[in-house]
Formats: sequence, structure tokens, C-alpha cells
Amino acid sequence: MNKEQNDTEDPEMSPVMDVEVYESDETFVQSLNEFIEKEKKYLQCPEEGTDELRYIVYRSAFNKVIGRTSAYRRLLLDIKSEYDGVIREMKRREEEAAASRLQSLLGYAAHITDRTSVLQNQTAELQQEVRRQKATTQSLLIPGLTVAQSEDPEVLLIHLDHLKTRRDGLLDRKILCGPVEVQTQLTFDLQEAQLHRDRLRAQNQQLMTRFRRLKLVGQRLTVWEESGQTGPLEELLGSVIQNLQEIGPDLQDEGGDEESFCIPAELLEEEEPTGLDESKLLRNHLDRFLDLLRSSQYEAAALHAARSPVLRDSDTMEMFRGVRAPPGSTPPLLLFFRALLVTAATGSQLSAALSLRGVASALQHGDVQLIANAVTLNKLTFTEAVGDALTEHAQRTRGVADLCLALASAVYQACSHHQKTALSMCRRGLVHGAAEVIKRKQLTAEESLWVLSHAPSLSLLQLLTNADDNGEAAILSVGGTFVSMLADFHRYQLALELLEGFLRRGPDVLATAILEDSSCSVDVWDQVAALCTELDRADLSRAIHSILHGPGSWTSDLEGEWVMEHVFL
Repeated sequence: MNKEQNDTEDPEMSPVMDVEVYESDETFVQSLNEFIEKEKKYLQCPEEGTDELRYIVYRSAFNKVIGRTSAYRRLLLDIKSEYDGVIREMKRREEEAAASRLQSLLGYAAHITDRTSVLQNQTAELQQEVRRQKATTQSLLIPGLTVAQSEDPEVLLIHLDHLKTRRDGLLDRKILCGPVEVQTQLTFDLQEAQLHRDRLRAQNQQLMTRFRRLKLVGQRLTVWEESGQTGPLEELLGSVIQNLQEIGPDLQDEGGDEESFCIPAELLEEEEPTGLDESKLLRNHLDRFLDLLRSSQYEAAALHAARSPVLRDSDTMEMFRGVRAPPGSTPPLLLFFRALLVTAATGSQLSAALSLRGVASALQHGDVQLIANAVTLNKLTFTEAVGDALTEHAQRTRGVADLCLALASAVYQACSHHQKTALSMCRRGLVHGAAEVIKRKQLTAEESLWVLSHAPSLSLLQLLTNADDNGEAAILSVGGTFVSMLADFHRYQLALELLEGFLRRGPDVLATAILEDSSCSVDVWDQVAALCTELDRADLSRAIHSILHGPGSWTSDLEGEWVMEHVFL
């Protein structure tokens, strides 16, 4: 029965057959082992680990063993009872562990569900914030563009080109910039050169003083020789030394010795020495200017060029025009124009080309006050082109329109362009002043009509069609003006607006203008009415006809003069 005890202690292990077992028991054990292996194979029980089916197989085998034995039945039953108790306890623990694990999983699932809900809410809020940020970003304007321009592809392309130009300018600026060490070295070299220049200037002054003294001595000796050496030489030298003291400082050199009167032949020339060679001086000026320009010292370069007569020309201005300044700084071209005005002598004026380009640059960058100062100080050459530039800027920029038109009037008046002088005054609202200019300068009817066409005004038309107090005839006739303007395709709309202006002031105003127009006959006004009809303005035509052919009409006396029969109160 040792074999049965071993089976009870370890039911999972195959029972070991005892050699002393009877042959029938050996057959039983062998069949029992085959039964166990067959059942395990049939039920597909795993070889290791806990398994319910394997426990059932071994319990059945245990029951067969108990059923075959008799002496140890009680012991085997106790062992089997313990075996079943262990199995039940293991199953209970597994069930409790499974239940606990299930509860844990359920709790974890609930936590995951809550966390998922929170994350979904946060995701929804973030998506809403993203949409709001996108809407805000889309509604933001591009700097320098309006909303409509931001949606226009052509404007965006132009703006893109502008940004590329600015980027290239910044890159060029970066190329022109140099290290601080190089700038420091250049500054030191410049100071050394300036000190050397001052030393040379002082030395040159000493040499010039010595030259004048020696020249005086040479002239006196020449005169003394030509006069036959009359008088002692000592007296001559004494008087010469007294005159030399009036020319400059004491005749002593750096060593303190009395200056010798050795007269080199090259110092006895008629012309005084010119100092540095002019070509070298010009080259030094140009090199200095280019160095300042390359080192981005635009203000110093502009002042240096303005002080040099060689560089005060249009070519230098073109060089400054091609230089790109950093954003936010004064353009180099404007700096050069300011320097030209500052360094210009009193009473001198810039050339016409420099004046025009300088004015255009100042207007482009909004420095109208600089032009006003230049015009006031009379430092510009006044031309019609300068006045036109001021007028065009006034039409584009309303904020400085009055100042620009006033400057344009002064420029036009200086260059005797009286038509545009009157036009500028009309645009400023100085209608009476414009009419006075037209009459004083005796502009022709065509020139007056040109002014009226570019600055339409009923007040100006009435002033030009009224006779002077001195009895002089009016410059324009109302009827002739309207006929000329209505027949012109480019000015008929203006004539219609003037006629409407007469009617808006009242019917008597147009009637008075027609009846007081002594230089035009009824036929001329009939022609005006006919032109109004052709232009689909029958109301104006009827108004003119009612005045001409109404109750108070015009008649002609024997001499052919038109006499008014209707009197307006």
C-alpha cells in the first residue's frame, strides 16, 4: 500500500509501482495510469498549473483506488477528504480573487469612463478655442493692408513684392555692416588722418608765411639791383626786416635761431604754391565719400558731398537714391537734400535738376516743412516742374494740401506761370485773388477758360464775366463760355454743373447773368439751349428759353444794340 500513499500525497504525479505489488495490483495500477493519461489527453489538460479537469481525473482515479483496497480504506478516505478540502479551498480563493479582480476592473473601468468624459469635455473646449483662434487669426489685418486689400490677390502680390524689396534692403544693409573691431580701427585711422592733416595744414601755413617773406625780400633786392644798387645794403635789409614783422610772426625757426635768408629759386615764382595737387585732392574727396557711404554713415556722407563742389550734382543724388536705409531711419537721399540746403550760401540756389529731385524726395517722405523753409529762404530754382510736383502731392495728400498749394503758387509766380498760379489759388479757395491775378496779368480768354475748367466755380465765372469798375470789358462772356464748354466733349459736364448752380441759386440769378451778358446775342444763348437739348438736359434748355422768349424779352433798336425791356427787382 506504499504506492497508494504516494498517490494520495501527490495526486498530480504518476503513481510509482511497488515491486512487491501483486501481479493483479500491477495490472490495476497500469490500467489506472493508462486511464489517467487517456483522460488527460482527451480533456486536453495542461501539463503544469492548476486545472479543474485534471483534479476531476485524479479524484476519479483516487476513488478507484479506494474502491479496490479494504485495509487502508479509512486512511485513504481521510486523505481524499483532505485532498478535496484543499481543492475546495483553492477554488474558493480563486473565486474570491476573481471576484476581487472583477471589482477592481469594474472600478478601473468606471474611473476610465469618468476620465474619458473629462478628456472629451476638455477636447471639446480645446477645439472650440482652436476654432476661435483661427477665426481671430483670419480676421486680423495684414499690416499695411485693409480688409478688402487682404482679399485681393493682385494687391497681395504687390505687397509681397514690397516685402521682398524690404527683405533685400535688410540683407544689403547686413552686407554693408562690418564688425565692431573694423569700425573701431577705421575710426582710429580717421583720427590719425585728421591729426596728420592738421599738422600738414600748420606746416603749410608756416611755409606760406616764409614764402611771402622771402618773396618780399627777393622783390626788394631785385628793385635795389635794378636801381643801380643805390644806398647801402644794410639799410635796405633793415627796412625789409621791419616790413617782415608786419607780415607774420618773428623770423625764427623751430630751433630758435634767426631765420636765414636763403632764397630757393622755385620760391621766386610769380604764382603762389597751390599746396596739394588738385587731382589728389579730388581723389581724396571721392575716396572719403565712398568710405562713408560703404560704412553706412549716410549723414556724414551727405554732409561731405554737399560741402564738395564736385559732388553737388545729380549723379551724387542718384547714388543716394540707390542706397537703402534701415527701416525707421531717414532716407539717404533726403539727408543729402537737407545737407545741400544747409551748406548752400546765402543768395545761392540749387540747380533746377537738384531742386526738382530734392523736392520730389522730400514729398515722398512727407517732409513738406523742409520744402517750405527752402522756398522761404529762396534756396531752390523755381521751375514749373517743381510747382507741378507740389500740386500733385496736394491732390494726393489732403492733410498738407493747403501748404503745398501755397508753395506751388509761390513757385508758379516766381517762374511767371500765371495760369497755374491762379489755378492753385482757386484750389485753395482764394477765388477773388485768382480773378485778380487773371485780370492783372491779362490772361487771354482761352487761358482763363482753362483755369475755370480745372477749378470750376460759379464765383470765379461771375468775377471773370463782370466788367471792372474802371470800365474795362469782362475777360469772359457767360454765353460764349457755355457755348465753348458745351461743345467740348471733355468739358460739357462741367458746363452743365455750372448751369445747374445758377438754377439752384434761384431763377433770377440765371436771368440776371443772361441779361447782363452784353457781349452775347440771343442767338448765342439759343445755341446754348440747343446744346443742352442735345445733351438730354431739356430742363436747362426750357429755363433758358423761358428767360429769352418769356414776357420780358429782348428787342433791337435801329442801331442794332440790344436793350433790356424786363427789369428784375
